[in-house]
Amino acid sequence: MAPPVKQGEVYRAALTCPAIIGPTVWHKEILWAMAQGIHVYGGASIGALRAAELHRFGMTGAGRVFADYRDGILTDDDEGAVLHGPEELVYPAVTEAMVNIRATFEQARAEGAVPGWLAFRLIEIGEALFYKERSWETVFRLAAVGGLPPGPLADLVAWLRIRQVDQKRIDAVETVEPVRAHFATGVMPLTVSYRFQDTGHHKAAARQATI
Repeated sequence: MAPPVKQGEVYRAALTCPAIIGPTVWHKEILWAMAQGIHVYGGASIGALRAAELHRFGMTGAGRVFADYRDGILTDDDEGAVLHGPEELVYPAVTEAMVNIRATFEQARAEGAVPGWLAFRLIEIGEALFYKERSWETVFRLAAVGGLPPGPLADLVAWLRIRQVDQKRIDAVETVEPVRAHFATGVMPLTVSYRFQDTGHHKAAARQATI
């Protein structure tokens, strides 16, 4: 498994002239890669946010998170962010993404496992947390401290054990499928409508790529 992508790595990858890449980095690196004729896909997390921001320039997005960012349903840039564990443990997520919390409580409401007002309140609690502190345990602890009814909360905890929604994983799979389909039909170089401007941000990424 590759580590989380860092500044300069898309620039480095683009120098090898791949047909398609799927980054989650600075806008300028993505714009430069697309200007080189490389198709860029994004989904699931920060990639979804970047695709929503840059789809009008030629970046391709996939999945629910991308669509929600594109349509203005999601606006906070930390919706998919999580705190990762160390490299030796293969970067496990040690907090929960807000998109997963949101999708799970919405699913619980749709299935009748939780009243709509309670699902909404739990989502609000999750949204108020810093992404490095966002977890199921913390959300339910704050809900209990805040006086939300213990019976429905206990029922929801039991429901979560078997029905938790991993929206980031779902979207990651949905991002891979169009890339495979694109390769299957043949990949022609991407043509963009903009002229790339070599600004300080791009120079910083290029310098980082040579370190």
